[in-house]
Amino acid sequence: MDLGLKGRVAVVGGGSRGLGKACALSLAREGANVAICSRGVEGLEAAAKEIRSTTGAEVLAVPADLSRLADIQDLLQKTVDHFGRLDVVVCNSGGPPEGRAVDTSEETWDQAIQMALTFFIRMGREAVPHLKNRSWGRIVNILASTVYQPIDNLVTSGVTRMGAVAFAKSLADEVGRDNILVNNVAPGFLLTDRMVGLFETRASETGESADALLQARASAIPMGRFGRPEELADLVAFLASEKNGYITGTTILVDGGVVRSVL
Repeated sequence: MDLGLKGRVAVVGGGSRGLGKACALSLAREGANVAICSRGVEGLEAAAKEIRSTTGAEVLAVPADLSRLADIQDLLQKTVDHFGRLDVVVCNSGGPPEGRAVDTSEETWDQAIQMALTFFIRMGREAVPHLKNRSWGRIVNILASTVYQPIDNLVTSGVTRMGAVAFAKSLADEVGRDNILVNNVAPGFLLTDRMVGLFETRASETGESADALLQARASAIPMGRFGRPEELADLVAFLASEKNGYITGTTILVDGGVVRSVL
């Protein structure tokens, strides 16, 4: 299926590794040119080189700290200056710090809100004027399954990302007539460095091995395994494409059936 992404320009936050890199690769394979950003210059350049050599796409690597409004504005403007347009924005940032409802500190909450709520607000708001210039655009936010079902020691994720869902819904309402579609994807247990890190933290708390905890979690997933980053990335590419013409303001789980909610 041709998704109609050839020649489009996409910005992907956190594109040097994990889900962001997988999304950039999927978009580039469909013919889009991509701008990726990360704070680590070495990893960013390595990811850009890999995407170029694998897909033949043009890749702009922009070092940026997406917790800073100025860096978000700079990323978007540099993309438009380089490619002459902006069509797709994939909002992806590192997950918020771990925390429980009963004892998470003020400092941790402040950090979580900046990383997993304010970031999405800023990216969406700042991207809209560029997208309106072309009367076409797609914004896809990478959130987490915690918007449907809490995960132990990740109250920070559920609380902040629910706010991001509410913002995306309002934004979708406001820009739909400009042919700009706004959607969220909510990954469950995908095998990324962050996911492994979470299980290593729990292993240190419980005295069990991280491998044993990972295997136990995988066995509880209806599909019997962790997801792969590219399985989420291909959905993002569809939502970012011309083939998606009427899906907006929604949140789609990519979780292998692990969330038990019926809504």
